[in-house]
Amino acid sequence: MDMTITTPSLLFPAISLLLLAYTNRFVTLTSVIRQLSKLDEIDSEDIVRRQIASLRTRLQIIRAMQVFGVLSFILCTLAMFALFLSWIALGKFLFGISLVMLTISLLCSLYEVQISTKAINIEIERLNR
Repeated sequence: MDMTITTPSLLFPAISLLLLAYTNRFVTLTSVIRQLSKLDEIDSEDIVRRQIASLRTRLQIIRAMQVFGVLSFILCTLAMFALFLSWIALGKFLFGISLVMLTISLLCSLYEVQISTKAINIEIERLNR
């Protein structure tokens, strides 16, 4: 299979948009944390405690999503540079590793969405009281 410099360059817009989406999730999460810190309801103490545990886990996962996304972006850039220098084997290898990092980042994102859904269910439980 022939690989040119344009092959990895196709990932640039996708990875950039993905990192933007991850940043938006992080900002939203920090907003939720700030809102939780303002709650004074004693009835909600158990729910807030469960939400905090969920939020800590989600923050760690979002950090992992961002780290693997950035690593994917860096490796994709290095793959383009290697292909630019006509180091085809190295370029293919770096591009392959970049795809693996992107896949890991996406799997982390999927896991975070599942945890987020559980957190929403906890909030619904609070509203049903």
